[in-house]
Amino acid sequence: MVEVYLYGKLRRYAPDPRPDRESVVRLEVRPGDTVETVLERLGIRPEEVAHLFLNGALLSTCNSMAPWLRYQAARGEVPACEPAWDTPVSDGDRLGIFGRDMALLVV
Repeated sequence: MVEVYLYGKLRRYAPDPRPDRESVVRLEVRPGDTVETVLERLGIRPEEVAHLFLNGALLSTCNSMAPWLRYQAARGEVPACEPAWDTPVSDGDRLGIFGRDMALLVV
């Protein structure tokens, strides 16, 4: 199972998008699943995403300040505004997805 935490306007993809509810979607991991396939299953388009976190580490961001903020990177250097869609997901992983409306909140 992968847990997908949704923030900002992306909460609308949660089972109950109300702000006083948990905005987490839990999906069974399928063989070969990647960040891209998980987001496709949720109906989230790439242009809606500003920041991706995998297990608490920054996977990708559209914030140019990220390198100076010294976030723990999920893999190597954090690509600037190029979502790491090809990153595999495994059972027990957590994805944190921030929408474009929350691009500055990670700073």
